[in-house]
Amino acid sequence: MDFWRKVLADNPYFHFTGTPVVFAFQLHRANSKDSLFYLIVGILFYFALTRVFFEKYFNNLMTLFFRVSLRQQQIREQVLQTPLPSLLLNILFVISGGLYACYLVHYSRIGADIRFWVLYFYCMLLLAAVYLVKFMVLKFTGWVFSVSRATDIYIFIVFLVNKMLGIFLLPFLIIITFSGPTVREIFITISLAMVFVLWAYRVLAAYRPVRNEIKLTPFYFFLYLCAFEIAPLLLIYKVLLTYLEKVY
Repeated sequence: MDFWRKVLADNPYFHFTGTPVVFAFQLHRANSKDSLFYLIVGILFYFALTRVFFEKYFNNLMTLFFRVSLRQQQIREQVLQTPLPSLLLNILFVISGGLYACYLVHYSRIGADIRFWVLYFYCMLLLAAVYLVKFMVLKFTGWVFSVSRATDIYIFIVFLVNKMLGIFLLPFLIIITFSGPTVREIFITISLAMVFVLWAYRVLAAYRPVRNEIKLTPFYFFLYLCAFEIAPLLLIYKVLLTYLEKVY
């Protein structure tokens, strides 16, 4: 036994009898974006299929949005007669809009520690619920006050702009997903400006046809915006902020 101890002690290559050296290693946590990559590819593929199989609907939608045709009423009737592509693009709005809202919360102070996919699910669910409730309230209001034509026109314009927003957000989602913090902040700011412009466009585009149907004054239309557009957003923000602070 003493012989082997002497052999180990005199070994020129390994210091068997020396003082152990402790090395501190930090656990590596992978920050892979593979799942987000497949999500973005899936969203783009979904949009591409909708664009290819319903090309006429898509072209009519673009024509209505940019107001380049004098036959808007005729095109609007054609769009209303094809509910399937309308539903598919509304789903695209929920998917892309939910992902965009998820990024806004995730990269903010309150959402930094929240699991991304859970937050994404809640954002999509909340966005879908908001517009479903809004659709039902407007339909019910139009039926009760016998102004169904005016509410139908407003609903059409709201969801028309939502569909275009779901499409316009796609390039921003790609950049926000795969860019660094500096570039991400720049494009989040640009995209927020775009969202505000589209919201303002929706308000201006809806006011004239609704006014022609029910003789609506600007003051009452402003009250409607405060009650059905601005107040729900503030309420959702407050509820979401309170819920996240309690849970996390």
